[in-house]
Amino acid sequence: MGLPEINIEFIGKAVTAIKRSQLGIVALILKDDTQTAGTLVYKSVEDVVTTEWSADNLDYIQKTFAGTPSKVIIERLDTTAIDYNEALKRLNNKRFNYLAIPQIEAVDTTLISTWIKTKRDIEKKTFKAVLPNMEGDHEGVLNFTAREIKVGEKEYTTAEYTARIAGAMAGLPFTRSSTYLEFPEIDSIKEIEDPDAAIDNGELILINDGENIKIGRGVNSLTTTTGSKTEDFKSIRIVEVMDMIKDDIRTTFDKFYVGKLNNIYDNQVLFITSVNAYFSGLSDDEILDPSAENKASVNVRAQRLAWQGIGTDTSEWDDQKVKETSFKRNVFLAGKIKIVDAMEDLDFDIAI
Repeated sequence: MGLPEINIEFIGKAVTAIKRSQLGIVALILKDDTQTAGTLVYKSVEDVVTTEWSADNLDYIQKTFAGTPSKVIIERLDTTAIDYNEALKRLNNKRFNYLAIPQIEAVDTTLISTWIKTKRDIEKKTFKAVLPNMEGDHEGVLNFTAREIKVGEKEYTTAEYTARIAGAMAGLPFTRSSTYLEFPEIDSIKEIEDPDAAIDNGELILINDGENIKIGRGVNSLTTTTGSKTEDFKSIRIVEVMDMIKDDIRTTFDKFYVGKLNNIYDNQVLFITSVNAYFSGLSDDEILDPSAENKASVNVRAQRLAWQGIGTDTSEWDDQKVKETSFKRNVFLAGKIKIVDAMEDLDFDIAI
């Protein structure tokens, strides 16, 4: 009798999608000897005990909260730690959206980039990281390259300001993208000679429009596109929506479906119906394109191949027969959705 709960769960997730999008979680890794190493979780900047952190680390934490994330998870390491492996182990089973390591040296950025890629590609986690000057060529790695970032009397390195960027990304709602997101506290930056080339190279840059310092375009480090990773995967906003949808479907399936229902076609249809109701809710909020189909269904090709793989002749089966013949414990589904990006480019020809 748990099936109606699946509908309720999905409807609730769709309704709260925009609200949840600005309540992302940031993970920070900080080296600090003020207190013993371990994990700390803060839900607001007021929770931070100032005496428990060095002045620089306290500043990084405050900069992170300036972006209004819902929570900041901090993995504290001793200053003598030679790498970040212990912190990564502690983060492995935690839920977060963006990772930043403001004290990171160039020699360690490849390690973190590889860890993020492994978590996303192999373990299907939705972690992302803001790294300084890291050509990750991956949608989970944001290659932040701004330099000489001056805020008042202090000049921040690229690495140091990744905490502020991660907080901003985590606190951004789906009602806008990070393109032209302003940072009013920044007084000046080292301006990039060719912003267009930098963006095409997968760099998350800051620009000065004469009045404000802002993000040039909300892109991640992905530059190599394929049939499965198209141009859309370069957009931070689109990847964020994809990650939310993956998490919502996976957690709901795990909570209400795994081990609780027999794997028959009727039960699969009920789950598919719930997923499509979820897509419909996202369409209502224009997170998905309302004019697109945005539908899930049984993956006929995958299910047919599964049966053929164990020697079953399916040549006489039509698509409906394949759908109705579930395969062991597997649920093969496929879907097609169109995620809406924000307005960013204007091509306006005016004839006189």
